[in-house]
Amino acid sequence: MAKVIMIQGTMSNAGKSFLAAGLCRIFKQDGLRTAPFKSQNMALNSYITKDGLEMGRAQVMQAEAAGIEPEAAMNPILLKPTSNMGSQLIVNGEVRGNYPAAEYFKMKKSLIPDIMDAYNTLASRYDVIVVEGAGSPAEINLRENDIVNMGLAEMLDAPVLLAGDIDRGGVFAQLYGTAALLTEEERRRIRAFVINKFRGDKEILKPGLAMLYERIRIPFAGVIPYMDVDVDDEDSLSERLTGKCCSGPLLDRSGHEAFAKVTVVKLPRISNFTDFNSLERLPGIALSYVSRPEELTGSDLIIIPGTKNTMGDLKWIRQNGLEAVITRMAGKGTPVIGVCGGFQMLGTSLDDPHGVEEGGTMRGMELLPIRTIFAEKKTRTRVTGTARFSEDGEPVKISGYEIHMGETIRDGGRNFSEICCSDGTGGHTADTKEDGCIYKNVFGTYVHGVFDTEEMQTAVRNFLAKQKGVRPEEYESGVTFSMAKYKEEQYDKMAKIIRENLDMDMIYRILEREDVRG
Repeated sequence: MAKVIMIQGTMSNAGKSFLAAGLCRIFKQDGLRTAPFKSQNMALNSYITKDGLEMGRAQVMQAEAAGIEPEAAMNPILLKPTSNMGSQLIVNGEVRGNYPAAEYFKMKKSLIPDIMDAYNTLASRYDVIVVEGAGSPAEINLRENDIVNMGLAEMLDAPVLLAGDIDRGGVFAQLYGTAALLTEEERRRIRAFVINKFRGDKEILKPGLAMLYERIRIPFAGVIPYMDVDVDDEDSLSERLTGKCCSGPLLDRSGHEAFAKVTVVKLPRISNFTDFNSLERLPGIALSYVSRPEELTGSDLIIIPGTKNTMGDLKWIRQNGLEAVITRMAGKGTPVIGVCGGFQMLGTSLDDPHGVEEGGTMRGMELLPIRTIFAEKKTRTRVTGTARFSEDGEPVKISGYEIHMGETIRDGGRNFSEICCSDGTGGHTADTKEDGCIYKNVFGTYVHGVFDTEEMQTAVRNFLAKQKGVRPEEYESGVTFSMAKYKEEQYDKMAKIIRENLDMDMIYRILEREDVRG
């Protein structure tokens, strides 16, 4: 069976996912077959595996860092919030139903066999499993039914690294307070502390590190600097979604002058916002997430993303005035594209006869001649094919995945793409089907990841350049990049930073169950 090490944090967004990914990469570089694992994830950013199962994107990112194919066993429990009080429960890639928070809390322990089966399938095939916790292990009101932090560490008999986020301040109190609230047995599982997101001279930390060690005999494995790495984020805590809309000169991701402003509507239940990371990286494109009508001013392309609650988020768009501005701008020629739930919103109607979301029928934004009927069965499949990013454009290659609860009927316009679906074994069927809709300057598709191919990036950039009357090559050379190559470079960069700042000798001793307390 594999050796195991677990990363827990003092709070959400303490850097657990990045630290786990970095260790996955380091172990891979050191010749160890490594896999990530997180027993329970709560996120709307999900992914479809090649065998048609659903999992959280954090473990997809970590699997990529480890150089292996993502599989649902790496994230056996996925919770996708549908409201403030309930979530859709996905177990080993399959939907099990929607549950209020209180009901799910009562049933958590019944999921332990599913968690252990998933873990054991990985542990029998890999040398090392890097396990990620969730939130904080010091949430003592949740201890009794814990299946993701110290409860899981006990089940796996896993040594723990506890990471604190110094960027938010109070890191010594975070680490000490977390350890102090644990039982003595749980505290013994913490083999070392790690400080994440440090900016400045590490020398100023040394007195604090020594004083904390005097109070609680847990050594420090390292101080990781704030990492300027560009990898997929887990959920809506992402810093990408907190940035302000451009108010000064248009600048692209590299800080150079941009010729086009792309705005993504930041829906309350936004999902799969990683769909737009590739557009954000394009030279000459300034992409931002917006939630107020005035932030749409000057947009050259408006994107309505996926959502876990299409009807609820459509109400939000309608109530806060975004719909009126979007329809007015679309009427004046501004291109609008909807992906998945955003695609459904752009139609004439949404019908929910089975109460999948909110029940009843709702008027859509009426920008596309389509109707959506929600179905009880979720569509989950990987796809490849071709698409046109304009009514008269040349077809370009796309790839991605579908993940939605509705079926959409097109009553006019033309299809956005022609796609082949996964056959469940990693290949694709020979049959093609039509996807999405184009009507005038409005587009819609069910395909997540549609912008990730170099061909589609070129098509979008050229479309916007033509619209603005500019030559895209004037805004830097290297119009597109290989997403796969780019990710590999980022994972290597992450691993280099962590290796240089983490005591890897201590980490390997922890893996071997040696005492590192000194």
